[in-house]
Amino acid sequence: MRSERLKAAVLPISLLIVLEIWARSVDIHSDALAPPSTVVLALFNAFGDGSILSATRDTLASAFAGLVVGGAIGLFLGITLGIFQPLDRLMEVTIESLRPIPSIALLPIALIALGFGYRMEIVIVAFACVWPILILSRAAVRSIEPRLIEVSRALRLSPGDRISKIIIPAALPCIFLAFRLAAGIALIVAVTVEIAINPIGLGAGIMIAQQALRPDLMLAYLLWIGLIGYALNAGLLAAQQHLFGPAALAGEVR
Repeated sequence: MRSERLKAAVLPISLLIVLEIWARSVDIHSDALAPPSTVVLALFNAFGDGSILSATRDTLASAFAGLVVGGAIGLFLGITLGIFQPLDRLMEVTIESLRPIPSIALLPIALIALGFGYRMEIVIVAFACVWPILILSRAAVRSIEPRLIEVSRALRLSPGDRISKIIIPAALPCIFLAFRLAAGIALIVAVTVEIAINPIGLGAGIMIAQQALRPDLMLAYLLWIGLIGYALNAGLLAAQQHLFGPAALAGEVR
């Protein structure tokens, strides 16, 4: 596993070396580009003054709060619609009409209703996170072996016990995958909202660096966001493998 990760790192490291050599050879002066070495130096300086840490705190707080709220709503709706198919058919037009709406399109409404700050960002992130969890959890419930449901009926389990002891454990690997997908969406949407309008977090840091004509700092923020996303996905992958075993990841690849 470690050797595979080292091999995967060869390409980005090689690209960075090539970019560094090219930037130094042409003596680049640009408002949008900077040599990788100056980007890394700007990142360390941002850590030194604490600005990037406070921005990271703001972004992750909004992203995780929105993920929890949207995930809870999506999971409830997904399980409910997966169990009660007549209700699913009744809600189909509503869901398929709301789902294609870009979460960023809600910015004007959210800004008027909630103003700047965490609440607006959390609402928009939550809206974006509802759909992947709803769709995948609904599909997971529908794909449960029918004999398991028959066994629960034969045991005369209550609807609550049927959901907690049969449906959720059987659908949990797919639900966790949906949560993994939604976690990435939450980070992307949070940063996008901050870039577009909300003056907090990493997105606002990018805009401040751009307005100050600091391409090195702007790219340092982008690099840091990429590293956060990679670490988040790696952590969730490790948790998925720990909870469900290698078979879950193999099934996902297939």
